[in-house]
Amino acid sequence: MIRRSLLALLLVLPAGRLHAQALTAPTGPQPTLPTEKVVIVTHDGRSLAFTVEMALTLQQQMTGLMFRTEVSPDSGMLFDWGAPQTSQMWMKNTLVPLDMVFINPDGTIRSIAETTVPRSLATIDSRGPVRATLELAGGVTAKQDIRVGDVVHASIFGNAP
Repeated sequence: MIRRSLLALLLVLPAGRLHAQALTAPTGPQPTLPTEKVVIVTHDGRSLAFTVEMALTLQQQMTGLMFRTEVSPDSGMLFDWGAPQTSQMWMKNTLVPLDMVFINPDGTIRSIAETTVPRSLATIDSRGPVRATLELAGGVTAKQDIRVGDVVHASIFGNAP
């Protein structure tokens, strides 16, 4: 899944960075990335643990969960943008529905896109600057009653579980 439009990348990245990283369009699933435990503390005090792959490099973020045939209900992928910015995602080459959780720099959930449509080219927008985007299996946020304002605990927010 290319996570941000190429135009946005050209505006944000210093000249030569695209060339230096030799970005390539994904043609299959990427190997499993390093994982981290993430805990979402809900509005009613429940702690929900997930083991998520950490998409930290531009190439990892461009590929994301593309071509994966399943995402278990207790796993996902966390995209660390490094600094607050608008996150624009899409589902190209993504074979399963996902919930996209857009997270503020302090770890609070800014917005949620539930059960996104596989293979869709529609832009899924964070509706403002976020530090990270968490992709979970489609339907998990509704089933677990995860809401805007709930808090995500992870190392990138300085509040790791």
